[in-house]
Amino acid sequence: MNFYIIIPAHNEEDYIGKTLQSLVEQTSLPKQVVVVNDNSTDKTENIVKDFASKYNWISLVNITSSDKHLPGSKIIHAFNKGLETLDDNFDIICKFDADLIFPRDYLDVVSNHFKTNKQLGMASGFCFIEKDGDWVLENLTNKDHVRGALKAYRKTCFEQIGQLKPSMGWDTVDELLAKYHGWGILTDESLKVKHLKPTGKSYNKASKYLQGEAMYKMRYGLWITLISALKLTYKKGSFRLFKDYMSGYFKAKFNKVEFLVSKNEGKFIRKLRWDGIFNKLF
Repeated sequence: MNFYIIIPAHNEEDYIGKTLQSLVEQTSLPKQVVVVNDNSTDKTENIVKDFASKYNWISLVNITSSDKHLPGSKIIHAFNKGLETLDDNFDIICKFDADLIFPRDYLDVVSNHFKTNKQLGMASGFCFIEKDGDWVLENLTNKDHVRGALKAYRKTCFEQIGQLKPSMGWDTVDELLAKYHGWGILTDESLKVKHLKPTGKSYNKASKYLQGEAMYKMRYGLWITLISALKLTYKKGSFRLFKDYMSGYFKAKFNKVEFLVSKNEGKFIRKLRWDGIFNKLF
């Protein structure tokens, strides 16, 4: 299968070389890899240029946007700039972070999943972070969730969900819309990906309300937002985050922020969420 990979990167000189090297060493090589260098002030550009000079399937796109790390909008803006440079001769389109080390058979295994299951829309492995000298699961989400760091989409699924939304929550709404259109989601525990920079490390203060805003934009409604905010607060070990999440939700509601999904999609999403909650409880 033809894999096209887009990697947004901002000041990733410590990591991007390791990510690209792990892709160069894949047992099945991708057809195209585009690194979108977004306003980096370090050696990110030079490192990517060095790889691009050696491998004609690796390319560099330079863009300039805010140097602030705002989850969602900045990353997807960069992803879309990379997408614009590619043709549509792909089977699988991937959005990968610039701080990952993939096992050598990663693309091979993911490809086999897509080949054997024609209704599979999205797939990934799992992110592991280094802790006290060991690599442990970065346990921030449910195990059936394809993390935003390593998304792989079947082309038809990618098109049906309207591609990626430039908003916090893009990596949740894409799955919900995939399910709305009848696609399956798969995470493979055998694929252990090293995540060199833990999630949220570079988020700034301006981003703290965006999670709650995203829940509003996905039409969760108040009760599902409350439950989701409590769950995230518990996982991240900070009750202060609950206040931020709920403030973000109510600010978005008060300002009548535009939704990411239609009314019908929102109805489907709420049912899916309630079903998941009741299944865990009972």
